Amino acid sequence: MKLKRILLKLSGESLMGNKQFGINPDVISQYAKDIKAASDMGVEIAVVIGGGNIFRGLQANDSGIDRVSGDYMGMLATVINGVALQNGLEKAGLYTRLVSAIEMKEIAEPYIRRRATRHLEKGRVVIFVAGTGSPYFTTDSAAALRASEINADAVLKGTRVDGIYTADPEKDPSATKYDSISFAEVLSKKLSVMDTTAFTLCQENNVPIVVFDMDTPGNLQKLLQGNQIGTIVSN
Repeated sequence: MKLKRILLKLSGESLMGNKQFGINPDVISQYAKDIKAASDMGVEIAVVIGGGNIFRGLQANDSGIDRVSGDYMGMLATVINGVALQNGLEKAGLYTRLVSAIEMKEIAEPYIRRRATRHLEKGRVVIFVAGTGSPYFTTDSAAALRASEINADAVLKGTRVDGIYTADPEKDPSATKYDSISFAEVLSKKLSVMDTTAFTLCQENNVPIVVFDMDTPGNLQKLLQGNQIGTIVSN
C-alpha cells in the first residue's frame, strides 16, 4: 500500500500506558516521535483519538447519567487527550492543528473540511477531537467519517495487538493472525475490528483499515515504508 494521507486512530486507553487512568507522558512522547518520523517521510497525517482513559459514553448508565449526556462527556474527554497529544507533537517539532466537532474557539478550530484538508496539504498534523459532535457515535465512527471526508488513503488503527486474529490472542493461544482480510470476511466471521457503523462507512467508501500495534516504537514508520505490519482490511 502506498499511503500519502492517513487517518491514525488512537484509543484513549492507549494513553494510559501502565497507569490505571489518565495520561502517561511517556506514551505521548513515544507517539509523538513515531508520528514525527512518519511526517518526515512526507505523509500527511490526521489523528482521531478516543477518550476512554477519562470517560466513555457507555459508562454513563453505570453512573446514573443518561446516554446522551454521557456521550457528550466522552467527547470532552477526547478534547483533553487531543490537547495533550498536540503538546507532545509540538515538542517533537511538528506543526499541528486541533480541530473540534464541537465549537470551543478558545481551544480548537471548528471542523471545516476544506480548511482541515488545506492544513494537511501544508504538512500540519490535524488532530480531530469531540468525535462527530453527535451522541451515539463512537470515535471509531468519527475516524471513518473524517477519513472519508478528507480522502485519506487508509485508516490506521493503532492498538496493543499486532493485527486481527481468528480469536482473542490474549485469551486463546492458538489464535492465528490474518495478514490481510476482506470486509466481507470480517463481517461473516464476526471479527471485532471497529463498531459496525464505522466499519460499514469504511467499506462503502472503499477506505482500507490497517490494524497494527502502535505501542511498539517504529511500527508506524515501518508500515508506511511498505513492511508487512498488522492486518489490512480492504475490498
